[in-house]
Amino acid sequence: MRDVLYLEEIEQAEALLKPQRIEVLRQLAEPRSCTEVAALLGQTSQRVYYHVKRLVDAGLVDQVSERKVRGIHEGVYQASARAYWMSPRLVGRLGLRKAQDEMSLGYLLDLMEEVQADIAALDRTAPELPSVGVSGEIHVSPERRQEFLSELQSVLQDLFTRYGGAEGDAFKLAVACYPKGENR
Repeated sequence: MRDVLYLEEIEQAEALLKPQRIEVLRQLAEPRSCTEVAALLGQTSQRVYYHVKRLVDAGLVDQVSERKVRGIHEGVYQASARAYWMSPRLVGRLGLRKAQDEMSLGYLLDLMEEVQADIAALDRTAPELPSVGVSGEIHVSPERRQEFLSELQSVLQDLFTRYGGAEGDAFKLAVACYPKGENR
């Protein structure tokens, strides 16, 4: 089972975004047969099998084994991942976006989509993925806001200049700075 499955196909999203299928998927966090899931959810085995089949076809559930019960072969299924991320590109761009200004919300949204896709594409089976995540809250008075943003940009530009050579491992650095909910 993978940690994350990144959904980029509309068929995957359609298969997933049904309340009953989400409940079935939750029950398949552990390997189970359709009969076992049906008993847990109070549904018929046939109804659960229908949903499991759709999830399997979409690549969201895997058949992990098979067993013989009273002369009938019964599949045992498990969710393909612990979490599912849906690509923002499933909806696509609606309308034209103005020029990408680094200080605009549109640019920030594009950056977050790019980071999400990059993280989803990482090889999670690699023994070591050197990475760092930093999050914090900074309080800046309105009269010092531009000074803060300029200094932040300057510090990051210095890092890009110092470590931006062509040698060594490539790392992507993305920094998002946005007003917290109550400051809007």
